Amino acid sequence: MPRKPIGETAMTDAQRQARYRAQRNAGKPAIRTRRPADHRSKAQRWHDVVAELAELQNHYAAWLQALPANLADGATAEALQTICDIVKWTPLVGPLAPVS
Repeated sequence: MPRKPIGETAMTDAQRQARYRAQRNAGKPAIRTRRPADHRSKAQRWHDVVAELAELQNHYAAWLQALPANLADGATAEALQTICDIVKWTPLVGPLAPVS
């Protein structure tokens, strides 16, 4: 989310630099926020995402099994069945046989 403007119009580069230098000369500490870095490797991130997808797929399969009979022919059941029909993945091996 962008920061709220200080004045009515955006500052020029020179104004921004002057403000920064004035703050540094005044001894005010510069407060800068950074997003936390994700230090996992691509392989580890892939592994984590696939594991989460497999967990979600199992959750949706349980949801499908728990649907009452009057909702078994609805759009929700159809969507859940489509998700359950997707090939199951295991994070370390790859695709397994489709779930029947």
